[in-house]
This record gives sequence, structure tokens and C-alpha cells, in this order.
Amino acid sequence: MEVDFDASVPKLKRNGKLHALKSISNVGKVTYHMLGFNGDNSVKKEVIARYMTAEVQSETGPDISITPQNYKFRFKGIRVYDGHPVYVLALSPRKKEVGLFKGELWLDQATCMPVREAGRFVKSPSVFLSKMEFTRSYDLQNGVSIPQNMHSRTNTRLFGPVELSIAFTHFSKDAESGAASIASTLGDQ
Repeated sequence: MEVDFDASVPKLKRNGKLHALKSISNVGKVTYHMLGFNGDNSVKKEVIARYMTAEVQSETGPDISITPQNYKFRFKGIRVYDGHPVYVLALSPRKKEVGLFKGELWLDQATCMPVREAGRFVKSPSVFLSKMEFTRSYDLQNGVSIPQNMHSRTNTRLFGPVELSIAFTHFSKDAESGAASIASTLGDQ
């Protein structure tokens, strides 16, 4: 898939945008291939690259998946999201561990696939970070939840808030057709 990162540190008036290809192997190994960047290099290194590194390293870390082993679930009700009814569940982590969050999970009523996650992480990975909040949206394609976008806001003790938005496009399960689609898209630019 293609991934567009848009990061900013408002207090310092710095921002950056990075365009990349994200690949996930059959065994779940995540790799990124940078296609272009514009903006402040410190934002690229300290915000975008740190997110990418954390995602790649999370494969070998503790299991933080949304499962009954990690979370308590409480049904909050039914809402309409993007024109479809969804179940809204409150999530509370069973333990304080980096990567776990307290918040909500929205499931499509027809498929029970996730369409939205939002919340605040319960433990910071660094003493320099606090109040890490995020919202992640998914699109349902052929019965599978595909990441659509993610927005996070983290307060840092040194530089104030840091914002990161990520848009995911051109998802393909087949590497060859995905590469062809991306190549044709890049040829149009």
C-alpha cells in the first residue's frame, strides 16, 4: 500500500510530509520504502522515522492485539458510522503495558470487522512523552478491514504537542498487481 505521513510540531512551526510504500510479508514483517519527502528533516527523523521504527519493532514485542487476553470489553450501544450501523465497545486494558490503550472499538454490524479504534495509550514508551491519543479508521474491502487513516496527538515534555496523520491508499493483497498499480499512479504524477 501507499502511505502518506503528515507530521507537525506546532510550537516549533516545523512539519514534514513523507510518501512511502508499505509492504507486509506473509509472515507479518513490515517494511517501508521511502518515495519522497519534503519539510523539516528533524520532523522526518524524530516523528515519522520513530513511528515507522516502532511499527517495525512491534512485531517482536509483546502481544498488544485487541483480544480478551489483553482487554475487557463493555458494550456501549449501536451508532451509525459512514451510513452503516456499528457496535460500539469500550476497551479497558487488563494491564498497563506500552501499546495498550483505553478507548473504543467500533465494529461493523454486518461483518463484525473493525471500522474505527480510538483512545489514549495507558503507558508511555518514554519519559519525554505523555498523553498519547489516536484515532484509526478502516475501510471494509471484500470482507477485510483495511487501514484508511490514522491521526495521533502526543504531548512531549520538551516541544509541546506533536501531531501525526497517516493516510493509507492503493492497498493490494497481490504484490505484483499492487506494484503495477503504484507504478502507474507514480507515472501519472
